[in-house]
Amino acid sequence: MSLTSHRHERMYGDFRLFAGTASPDLAGRVADYLGQTLCGRDVVVFPNDNLFVKLHGSVRGQDCYVIQSTHAPVHRNLMEMLIMLQTLRLDSAARITAVIPYLCYARSDKKDQPRVPITARLVADMIEVAGADRYITLDLHAGQIQGFFSIPGDVLSASYILLDYLLTLKPKMVNPVIVTADLGFAKKGRNYAASLDIPMAFIEKRRTGNDAKAEALTLIGDVRERDVIIVDDEVDTGGSICQAVDLVKDYGARDVFVTFIHPVLSQNAMKRLAQLPVAQFITTDSIPISAEQRAMVEGRLKILSVSSLLGEVIRRANEGRSVGEMFNE
Repeated sequence: MSLTSHRHERMYGDFRLFAGTASPDLAGRVADYLGQTLCGRDVVVFPNDNLFVKLHGSVRGQDCYVIQSTHAPVHRNLMEMLIMLQTLRLDSAARITAVIPYLCYARSDKKDQPRVPITARLVADMIEVAGADRYITLDLHAGQIQGFFSIPGDVLSASYILLDYLLTLKPKMVNPVIVTADLGFAKKGRNYAASLDIPMAFIEKRRTGNDAKAEALTLIGDVRERDVIIVDDEVDTGGSICQAVDLVKDYGARDVFVTFIHPVLSQNAMKRLAQLPVAQFITTDSIPISAEQRAMVEGRLKILSVSSLLGEVIRRANEGRSVGEMFNE
């Protein structure tokens, strides 16, 4: 992937970057990459817990980008983004793009049992109704979520960033093997294995109930006397990763590296991860990780920034250039 940028005439003129309160550090890094400053705005929480947004300057006729991740507190961060989108729309912005490093409710993407919602579709509708003309997001839990949006968008993958880092680790590893935490991630796991030119194995698990708990059943493949790289799209409560690490260790794995894109890390997830015999946890800044959480893993955490990826896509969207060519597509 090449993030090299060249000077082009801007298709929509200058652009404006806005940050929600959920991702201030990431938004700042995106702005730095683009050589821009974040536009001023006030986000006020009234005593009745209602939100109020006011822009510091006019955006009439401008190409605007709102950077906001929708992690916990999910409903606060989601509602804040929707209000910011509508504020820009009512101030006559020419085009509005919602930049959502982590999209909430992505797991609610189908009716897999009677009398349940498809909340991912509802969130997509809300983003469009609020005023977004486009969206940019990272590594959706399921590809079909793109079909829930009626507006165009760019669904990117941070796996390229993770792979670049894993390639630097590979020479120091002993017979490394990719392991996917479940069969649902097998296709993406193959991409990791192919890019690293190493074999892979799978963990078969069965999910029961609606409480996000899962039972790891067996390992398909060979990890004995090998360094293992466990890959997944996100870590929520940490249950699946804990089971995966314990399982590969039971099957004779050497050092274990855990790689995931979205560090949701709800409840006591980081505390659980800290107790695992893992050499390194590798993730991104799509969701901020607190200093307290980072301290729990005692220097074993590597956070790779997605700011250059998001920044380059924003630049290309503004200039009307191909995003696919970044990935030789």
